[in-house]
Amino acid sequence: MQKNVGSIDRVIRALVGVALLAVYFLGTLQGALGIGALVVGIVMLGTAAIGWCPPYALLGINTCGVRHKSQNA
Repeated sequence: MQKNVGSIDRVIRALVGVALLAVYFLGTLQGALGIGALVVGIVMLGTAAIGWCPPYALLGINTCGVRHKSQNA
């Protein structure tokens, strides 16, 4: 798996993930919405941690910086 999530994207995902988990564990959302917040929060933190997002891979999206090979001539 090649990383396809850039550093700014990873920070945003981590913050959103923590916020969603906090909403769930503080009891702000309950029932189906609470479970949805829990699942999405875990997924967001997971993709932030590993730097790879499956939907990005399927859609060909890459928010990592472009790395160019230096040309030695």
